[in-house]
Amino acid sequence: MLSVARRKERKEREEKDPEGRMPLAEHLRELRDRLVKAVGAILVVCIASLFFYQDIVDFLMDPVLESVGCPDDLKASDVGKEEDCASFTVNGLISPFTIMLKVSFMTGMVVSTPIWLYQLWAFLAPGLHKEEKKYSLGFVAAGVPLFLGGAFFAYKILPTTAEVLLEFTPSNATNLLPLPEYLDLLTRMVVVFGLAFELPLVLVMLNMGGAVTGRRMLGWWRAMIFGIVAFGAIATPSTDPIGMFALAGPVIVLYFLATGFSLLNDRRRARIAARGPADDEASDLDLTPEDVGDAESVTASATLPEQSTGEADSDGGTGSGDSTPRRNGYDDAT
Repeated sequence: MLSVARRKERKEREEKDPEGRMPLAEHLRELRDRLVKAVGAILVVCIASLFFYQDIVDFLMDPVLESVGCPDDLKASDVGKEEDCASFTVNGLISPFTIMLKVSFMTGMVVSTPIWLYQLWAFLAPGLHKEEKKYSLGFVAAGVPLFLGGAFFAYKILPTTAEVLLEFTPSNATNLLPLPEYLDLLTRMVVVFGLAFELPLVLVMLNMGGAVTGRRMLGWWRAMIFGIVAFGAIATPSTDPIGMFALAGPVIVLYFLATGFSLLNDRRRARIAARGPADDEASDLDLTPEDVGDAESVTASATLPEQSTGEADSDGGTGSGDSTPRRNGYDDAT
């Protein structure tokens, strides 16, 4: 009942204030509600993924096992003697339980992407105008495949990453890959690649909010390319250029696509501005001070009969000879 009343109150407030303005306390409550919904969706998916735990783990381990995994009939003492051969290991009594939690959390983050992305956009949407709010579904529709695309790239470059890293194994050494460390690496790569693919969408959001113009984004292209390549070199664990450009290449392409969209959006806004403001937008006011010109002299009129007729003052003087009428020694009625 409380949430229904709060939604009704929020709807009434938005009707009174079409610009979506609200006090700071209301902003904090709105943020809390959105976070609760996003975290709740992640937890629901995490719990559901526990029933498919073994299938998910096999899916995550298959790329590396197919690339550098040892044959099933190989003895444990011979692991590492073959070229690029490694096996996963689990050490400790609590490690299997920890692995289960990591796998479920990763699954919850990836599968619930549409929900928490929508909650993020819904928190920012009240600050936009009606013409811009209609892009909310487009934001979610573009954000979900971008994040999943980044996660897919991270998953696909794992075999190449494993091959390159295992080449540094010293001779006569055994390659045993702790499964918790592998899952940590995979989770970090999925999150980093997924968020990196969201960069163009963030730029588009800033452009739609009026914070950045498309022309300014186009002027950043040299610094952006350098920063994206440097970020790809740091984010990918392998030292080969394949993993670096697997991340940097698509992000650079998406950056220029976002720039092109922002340029088109700026042109659209210019055409709308030429037609006048929308119903929920305030008109632009010119607050530049104007020149008031030279001051004009004003002749004061007499306020008392004695000042206009030139009668004698009480101290013996006459007002006829004075340029300013006087009364009791003063030039005015005081």
